[in-house]
Amino acid sequence: MTKYKPVSIPSAAFAFCRYGVALMLWVGLILQLKWLIVLVVIILFLSALLRVGRAPMIVIYKYTINLIVRSPEVVVNEHAMRFAHLVGATIGALSLLLLYFVNDLAGWIMVALLATLKSISALGYCPASKLYECMTGGSCFIKPPNGSQRA
Repeated sequence: MTKYKPVSIPSAAFAFCRYGVALMLWVGLILQLKWLIVLVVIILFLSALLRVGRAPMIVIYKYTINLIVRSPEVVVNEHAMRFAHLVGATIGALSLLLLYFVNDLAGWIMVALLATLKSISALGYCPASKLYECMTGGSCFIKPPNGSQRA
């Protein structure tokens, strides 16, 4: 399995996806719109299935706004993004299971957790992507500047 597979996408489309999903989660949480959470889970699942280059939010931006206002390309790790989308879709699906079949409060708490994680991701630090890099042999810990090992 390759750990890094670069894929180039418009940077504004990438931002549109990150901010759009986070915004939908927060609006769904604040207004308690379950259908909006369902939509986010579908978007995240399709993003994982179709990969980042053909993710729904990327494609929407690429074939609408990006035709008018060109955006520079950004290179992302396709495998890390796919893993991140799967993690988000899984947490979202668990949220929906809780919302529809167990307990509304527990479901909305899980949605709040996902919205927080997606907001952190939208600001440029994707915890799931970092977890993927750690699990595939990247650095899991920050090394001290002098090169000595931590105890």
